[in-house]
Amino acid sequence: MLPAVHLISEAAGLAARRHNGMARKGRGNEPYINHLAEVANLLATATDGADAELVAAGWLHDTIEDTDTTREELAQKFSERVASLVVECTDDMSLPRATRRQKQIEDAPHKSPGAKLIKIADKISNIGARVHADPTTEERGDLADYTGWAEQVVAGCRGGNRWLDTKFDDAVRAARASL
Repeated sequence: MLPAVHLISEAAGLAARRHNGMARKGRGNEPYINHLAEVANLLATATDGADAELVAAGWLHDTIEDTDTTREELAQKFSERVASLVVECTDDMSLPRATRRQKQIEDAPHKSPGAKLIKIADKISNIGARVHADPTTEERGDLADYTGWAEQVVAGCRGGNRWLDTKFDDAVRAARASL
């Protein structure tokens, strides 16, 4: 396995290359890599930098879902654990959106401890991206809908890291205050 710093650096590089040109929803269509960096940073902070594979998986958590990256490639380049964490966080994009959302709620309590932390960090980042200073009616509706759904997913993921749980609660409070 790669040394910790090298593992995270390689994961960030692959995530940047694979998501090149992709824009994020919310926050004025900023580069998608900003979301991945935020998720990885939340995980690094939550674990005091003690779990390089988790942070690497945070960088890569959307690569299978959004790009032509495969599980096998991630296992070969990084580790079996990184690949498994990414797969656990990957939605089946062939399913309708409502089905994918319901599946996330139902599957959350059964995820590995690491995948639960990635899910919480992902939801924190996505809620924050939807908070605007002067939201339109559509943006307000999207924020309320996403936040309510994220709370249901995160309810099945809580308990693995108090700091991350608190950060999620803070994100929800900020979202509700902006509505």
